[in-house]
Amino acid sequence: MVKVAEETILDARIPEGPIESKWSNHKNHINLVSPANKRKYTVIVVGTGLAGGSAAASLAELGYNVLNFCIQDTPRRAHSVAAQGGINAAKNYQNDGDSVWRLFYDTVKGGDFRSREANVYRLSELSSNIIDQCAAQGVPFAREYGGTLANRSFGGAQVSRTFYARGQTGQQLLLGCYTALMRQVDAGRVKLFSRREMLDLVLVDGRARGIVCRNLITGEIESYAGDAVLLATGGYSTAFFLSTNAVNSNVTAAWRCHKRGALFANPCYTQIHPTCIPLAGESQSKLTLMSESLRNDGRVWVPKKKGDARAPRDIPAEERDYYLERIYPAFGNLVPRDIASRAAKRMCDSGFGVGRSGYAVYLDFASAIDRLGRETVRERYGNLFDMYHEITDENPYETPMRIYPAPHYTMGGLWVDYNLMSTIPGLHVLGEANFSDHGANRLGASALMQGLADGYFVIPYTLGDYLASSRVLNDKVTTDHPAFKASVAAVAEQTRRLVGSGGKRTVHQFHWELGRILWDHVGMSRNEKGLQQAISEIRGLREEFWKDVKVGGKDADFNKNLEFAGRVADFMELGELLALDALHRKESCGGHFREEYQSPRAKRCATTKTSAMSARGNGQAIRPSLSSTRNTSSSTTSISHSAAISKVKQ
Repeated sequence: MVKVAEETILDARIPEGPIESKWSNHKNHINLVSPANKRKYTVIVVGTGLAGGSAAASLAELGYNVLNFCIQDTPRRAHSVAAQGGINAAKNYQNDGDSVWRLFYDTVKGGDFRSREANVYRLSELSSNIIDQCAAQGVPFAREYGGTLANRSFGGAQVSRTFYARGQTGQQLLLGCYTALMRQVDAGRVKLFSRREMLDLVLVDGRARGIVCRNLITGEIESYAGDAVLLATGGYSTAFFLSTNAVNSNVTAAWRCHKRGALFANPCYTQIHPTCIPLAGESQSKLTLMSESLRNDGRVWVPKKKGDARAPRDIPAEERDYYLERIYPAFGNLVPRDIASRAAKRMCDSGFGVGRSGYAVYLDFASAIDRLGRETVRERYGNLFDMYHEITDENPYETPMRIYPAPHYTMGGLWVDYNLMSTIPGLHVLGEANFSDHGANRLGASALMQGLADGYFVIPYTLGDYLASSRVLNDKVTTDHPAFKASVAAVAEQTRRLVGSGGKRTVHQFHWELGRILWDHVGMSRNEKGLQQAISEIRGLREEFWKDVKVGGKDADFNKNLEFAGRVADFMELGELLALDALHRKESCGGHFREEYQSPRAKRCATTKTSAMSARGNGQAIRPSLSSTRNTSSSTTSISHSAAISKVKQ
């Protein structure tokens, strides 16, 4: 229990007793809703990815009435589809020593020991159930010759526990979840609302009782009432502009809940994924991820000679530095993501990078092809190789891939207790949108595990506990309540303000500049001076945004510029919170290196690194700069009230 402010006490509600029995004992003692009463409740689920879709399907199967919302035209386009490599589970099919405890330990260690351990143990305990559930739904997991499900290795573990469907694991899991969801839609227990964006949370007597959305096709502002709200809207790494996330991924739903009083935790913990195709030019709107599963057979290296411009095949083995294998022999190329990312950046900053920009390292499959044969490698990674070839016009069977770290998954999110409820009663937060399971960094193949555990196996119990112990059944509200009318009016006013802005700069330009500030100062390498500069620049940029953004079009119509303008406005506020959180954390943690707080030896290395960065230019990434006459003086506008929550880890 942590005191944040005089009026706010955070109680994680972690059950008593040994960690191995917390979840079982908790389920035995929480309140239940009888089958006859479940149909009297309406539950709003925002998001249709693995967390939201599995929660909506499971709750409807239990008998609740579910209203399910997504910003895409179909739940099948949720960003969970982009997860490629696999999903962890402690089934020990390989008989190599795996167990629930080992998965728990590896996940906590992968989070740099900042995870909430009770939640992580529950996640590990439920992992086997997830695989059984998905296999029963028809998810085509890879299988061994004898018919058992196959496993492969992933970063941060010394056992093979990652279940996969080629390089399409997220897509196949989402299709399984989608079939369960659509079964409930057909049964009439789920009403699906596509192309809606949540823009506000409605509170009645301090409880979450509904949402306000914008219909992205017609522009109409709509409101919906319920007895509880479940938020499963993913992460916010698109705040960096260039990330591995889809362009549509955003923080708006979570941030609007934050502004209603839901506290934010660990916002500056962003996973920097080590295997991303490097930036190629100014016209890019996102970066492309190459699955971490590739590090299972690919070897990471750079030339031993700085600035070596030879083609990779012209560099003999004795002149290559397989630096992960050299520095971390126990894990080799399968070190956790934060370690691999920092190591790649360190090699590039020191002048050993490859490619046109010098900010890339090689991921080489020559040894695997020699050992296993080309067809075996194609069976394992063929679609990923095809994708790389399509983007770069380079054949990874013949020449090594070039990779560089990029913003990926976000560990921060809305604070939740053990029951996944935020600091607003009735608002539950699932999957990547909450903060609880991954600490300062995420172990590979654990995101899909958390989303499905929360939706299929945790929230059906814990939501029932809230509904049974609250008085919402006897205190029904409708959208005629004054709180809904006030929220609709506020949302409509902001959309009109954005459309009516008469500025000259595009939303894209503002987003790009915000992303540059965040990556340069709140990315992998941070220091106090840079973070203070970032805070000042973001405040100035936000002030200029409201004065000089150009949206155009109509609010009561299909308007993509308006959609993105609202999201970037929220990113401006979130960005300041990221920088404030990073400033308060006087430590290196996860993928983030804090330059001032190192040993004398590390400081000498940092000085050498800074010299190399100065010789190369921008040490964070090669980013084109957009011209601007912006005044970066600090704005008097402050961010939301709960910045202090950034220091809370449990």
